[in-house]
Amino acid sequence: MTKTIADASFLLLLSPLLSILKISTATDIINTTQILRDGDTLVSSGRRFELGFFSPGNSNNRYVGIWYANINNITAVWVANRENPVNNTTGILKVIEPGVLVLLNDTNNIVWSSNTSRAARNPVLQLLDTGNLVLREANDDLPENFMWQSFDYLTNTFLPNMNFGWNSETGNVTLCRLGPWNGHRFTGIPNSRQDPTYTYEFIMDEKKTYYREFVIDKSVISRVTLSQSGVLQRWTWVDRIQDWVLYLNIPADICDTYKLCGAYGSCNVANSPSCGCLNKFVPKDPEGWVRSDWSNGCIRTIPLNCQKGDAFLKYSGIKLPDSRHSWFNKSMTLEECKVECSKICSCTAYAQLDKTIERSGCLFWSEDLIDIRDMSVDGQDIYIRMASSELESKGKRRKIFISSLTSLMGVVLLSLSLMLYYWKRKKNYTKGTTGGSHNKDFELPLFDLSTISKATNNFSIVNKLGEGGYGPVYKGVLGNGQDIAVKRLSKTSMQGIEEFKNEVICIAKLEHRNLVKLLGCCIQGEEKMLIYEYMPNRSLDLILFDQTRSSILDWPKRLQVVNGVARGLMYIHQDSRLRIIHRDLKASNILLDTDMNPKISDFGIARSFPGNETEDKTNRVVGTYGYMSPEYAVHGRYSVKSDVFSFGVLVLEIVSGKKNSGFSGEDQHLNLLGHAWTLYKEERSLELVDPFLCDSANPNEVVRIIHVGLLCVQQSPDDRPSMASVVGMLGNEIALPKANQPGFYTERDVLVSNSSTGCSSNMVTITQLEAR
Repeated sequence: MTKTIADASFLLLLSPLLSILKISTATDIINTTQILRDGDTLVSSGRRFELGFFSPGNSNNRYVGIWYANINNITAVWVANRENPVNNTTGILKVIEPGVLVLLNDTNNIVWSSNTSRAARNPVLQLLDTGNLVLREANDDLPENFMWQSFDYLTNTFLPNMNFGWNSETGNVTLCRLGPWNGHRFTGIPNSRQDPTYTYEFIMDEKKTYYREFVIDKSVISRVTLSQSGVLQRWTWVDRIQDWVLYLNIPADICDTYKLCGAYGSCNVANSPSCGCLNKFVPKDPEGWVRSDWSNGCIRTIPLNCQKGDAFLKYSGIKLPDSRHSWFNKSMTLEECKVECSKICSCTAYAQLDKTIERSGCLFWSEDLIDIRDMSVDGQDIYIRMASSELESKGKRRKIFISSLTSLMGVVLLSLSLMLYYWKRKKNYTKGTTGGSHNKDFELPLFDLSTISKATNNFSIVNKLGEGGYGPVYKGVLGNGQDIAVKRLSKTSMQGIEEFKNEVICIAKLEHRNLVKLLGCCIQGEEKMLIYEYMPNRSLDLILFDQTRSSILDWPKRLQVVNGVARGLMYIHQDSRLRIIHRDLKASNILLDTDMNPKISDFGIARSFPGNETEDKTNRVVGTYGYMSPEYAVHGRYSVKSDVFSFGVLVLEIVSGKKNSGFSGEDQHLNLLGHAWTLYKEERSLELVDPFLCDSANPNEVVRIIHVGLLCVQQSPDDRPSMASVVGMLGNEIALPKANQPGFYTERDVLVSNSSTGCSSNMVTITQLEAR
């Protein structure tokens, strides 16, 4: 269509993004006798998309592109000549025989052309209502007969009805791994749910594999873009604010990093560090693993021996591994899949192909399993090849374990019974001497199992908030409407039993606005549960380290978190009845209430001291890498200053929005502490700040908070301030001392003193490290 064909007035649209000359009379199709000049446009039949010339931003270059016809804030979804712009407004787009689309400049040279291999008798160019620009025969509109289409040549935008995948004959570059298709969704996206505005389709045959979306609600305008940094983002247009709103980010967190944990490693964003080995596997490079270098992955504790016979162990609740080195059969049952995989020594694992069909067949893997993620809610099952001896000894180990567990549980029950008896006695004694004013200090309410079961809808998976080394945590609602969080001891958790006792002893006697409140416990049969107040905003790490949610935490809220945690630590260090060292202070153990007030949680490995004692030593180091102080991680010595170190790490994470563990900056060997210290020495501390805080942060406050954080992570415990001093530093403008070099300020510092030999020169006992 040309200006002469239009024979009507035209409208000049002014936009901050594009300047486009648009003709009022529109058509969606042209043939070889018509041309599209700069200023003319094609508009799809439903007026959803428009094709024409545009200039992005302040550029004078002209491009042929497609954009939304009914959005004033014009957004290009496809560009033809992105590498070869026209430098003036004399460009012409036309269809030439035998069916090629060309873009000509003012010298009549071809700037860009379609890659069309077939000839047509009467070719036409049409812009469809899907946003697809197609070359076809005038009398043939079947999609499979299109000579050329823009949907086959994506730029940075994915639209509904596009095919997203790869062609085994032509080849494609993999952009993102969302996990295998299980019949109704991709399994690698945590907490994904069916979108009511779209339906999905997944096609897989011998030649090609692709995913496609179809619009259900045509009033919803949505697109997916790929940024230059490799981030896949879904955007939705909101008429009310006349702007695009970010709907989804992939990768959304560190566990979306491709093969982060190496072979047979599994990533869990709720853990710190995020990487762990699958059960029956151990780190291939233990020293590298401690330094958060997980690239070498994990290996089996017992090597495979196909000739002597292997077996398969079921792993549940995971994002299935990368399936590029795999094959499938669509007609087998799960049992038949096991038999088939057993016959082939190179077959390392198998899983159900389609969860929606009973006899759906299986997916088989032939190499090491990589890019696995823990997904307890939406994950799938996989059967991994293991040495048969692993499974043969399983029964014996189980009997021993159950016997040991029964004995230990007996000890726990006895301990709890004595504690409860003591509290009851103390309560009665207090009533007789002080009128009952301290009853609450010594009484821990007991809940019936039936009450908790009803409150959590029989521990429904829908109510599950998460899971740690202790066991799963569920949200519940009591009969009086009170929200609660139920921490349920896993029957297979040896560590959890000790934590159960310890948490009851410690936190039941503590009460502070910045400590999570223990409401009671439930001990009935094999069930052991702790009942806490429910925190609506869950844990700090789920917001702070989430690219899409971290903006919720503006600077005043982050300052509120820092101050609240500091006051909570000061209380347990010096103001409570017992002097308590937490030993596992980290972002995931800071819970947030409705108003984002922080509450310290998880006292399972805390230690209490009578009188004025403030330090102790252990041969069993438990905690979280990235937060542990040097003297604790290397020598097992812990004190209130160990908590101060962890607090300092937390402060720097809150300011930067970055995790210390696995941090990657300009200097690759520095962790977050080292990076912050380098900026501090060069008086560039503001460069550490999370970009989300630029509009809400007070620069002077930020610099001071970073300084306080660095004082807390100094190498020597004696150099670190007490939490009482920290609270003073945060609340007053007193002068701050110079910060010295942090402990563990590089990724390679971890355990450097005892990583090369079994014992040090002075015969100090090497501590046993246990990550949480």
